[in-house]
Amino acid sequence: MTALTYSSPFPDDFLFGVAAASAQIEGAAFVDGKGESIWDRFSRTPGKVHDGDTLDIACDHYNRFDEDFALMASLGYKHYRLSIAWPRIYPNGDGELNQAGLDFYHRLFASMKKHGIEPWVTMFHWDLPQSLEDRGGWTSRVTVDAFARYADTIVKAFAGEVKHWITMNEIRCFTLLAYGYGTKAPGRKESHKVVNQTFHHALLCHGHGVRAVREFGGAGAVVGLTDNLDVCIPVTETPEDIAAAKAWFLEKNAHVLGAMHAGRYPADYLARVGADAPEVQPGDFDLISLPTDHLGLNIYTGTYVRAGKAGEWEPVALPANYPKADSPWLHIAPQCIYWATRFAAECYGHTALYITENGCGYNDEPVVNGEVLDLHRRDFLRNHLREAHRAISDGVPLKGYFLWSFIDNYEWEDGYQRRFGIVHCDYETLARTPKLSARYYAQVIKTRRIL
Repeated sequence: MTALTYSSPFPDDFLFGVAAASAQIEGAAFVDGKGESIWDRFSRTPGKVHDGDTLDIACDHYNRFDEDFALMASLGYKHYRLSIAWPRIYPNGDGELNQAGLDFYHRLFASMKKHGIEPWVTMFHWDLPQSLEDRGGWTSRVTVDAFARYADTIVKAFAGEVKHWITMNEIRCFTLLAYGYGTKAPGRKESHKVVNQTFHHALLCHGHGVRAVREFGGAGAVVGLTDNLDVCIPVTETPEDIAAAKAWFLEKNAHVLGAMHAGRYPADYLARVGADAPEVQPGDFDLISLPTDHLGLNIYTGTYVRAGKAGEWEPVALPANYPKADSPWLHIAPQCIYWATRFAAECYGHTALYITENGCGYNDEPVVNGEVLDLHRRDFLRNHLREAHRAISDGVPLKGYFLWSFIDNYEWEDGYQRRFGIVHCDYETLARTPKLSARYYAQVIKTRRIL
């Protein structure tokens, strides 16, 4: 392979896209038969979401999707990662099918086709039907059975319109953060054992998503998981620090990626969790370890790691003034792109990786004279694309990049104060204004170069 330089174009088969999620942009939270989601309930719980913001209107994408796709097309964005709202399809999670929900997505996919945009569809992006939560949510195998039916339904319904499928989005967030820390819906604080069981049930649902695509997706359909894996960066690119970082990576990702690819929970993971290990039924890992076509990685930041005593890894704490976005967890560390993709390929043997989310959240980005001059986001994007480019040059099988997010949206517990979009949304008028970063990204896509 000829090494790339930063002035070289991205490979011809490398794709650029944008991403968003149903609950965060659609609005129409109780329209056309849609059921209540856990985020509809959580957002109405006092003190859980900034300013008590709800998903009721969001960006009104439900009514404005054709306008949004026309804007995407005008900017040259030809790949769009979106999600289907489970409560629109099965308002109670299982039970009666809502045909109006299927009809909405048929209209949406038809609009995408009209505008020349390829859908990359996530089956589950956090909006669990509240009815399933009332029956245990991710702590219960009832949810696994319900997801299996839901996955079968949507793959059968949209097989003629969708070829790129993603099963789950960010298992850690809707399990550990939602059932362990309580910071995301449904806001529970359960034991380590219960949280580990939610991980297992999520992995089973991933397996059902893969199975559904294999059975009903039709010719050419592909499927994979999107994981917000734990990412580390060696402090120095020396053999010692790289080895320490890889050891950290394997340990921190053993319960999701490690389990999927080993076809069992790794022995060192089971030793660490002891009696808190999840309960596994016969046949579970036959489903969990079904082969996938690609792995999606949501990459935002990373932990710095160096070699410690006796060759062990040692995390390095960030100083108080280390640069970060307005999202307090989002420390700026572009090398996370390189090391996350490189380690995922080296440790798990993936031959097709996609960055399915990468972006930054800032507050107070006003439109001034028709512009939003978000140079901080342009800089974030440029520096992270350089690391993606470097990974490709070093032989990492990175096949595409989806920027998060296409438009400012409902940022979960941060409500509408935190803006990740490259298109500004005025939440009073719902007007869309492409930011400087959107224009920059359009030029990168057109030239296939980092400009």
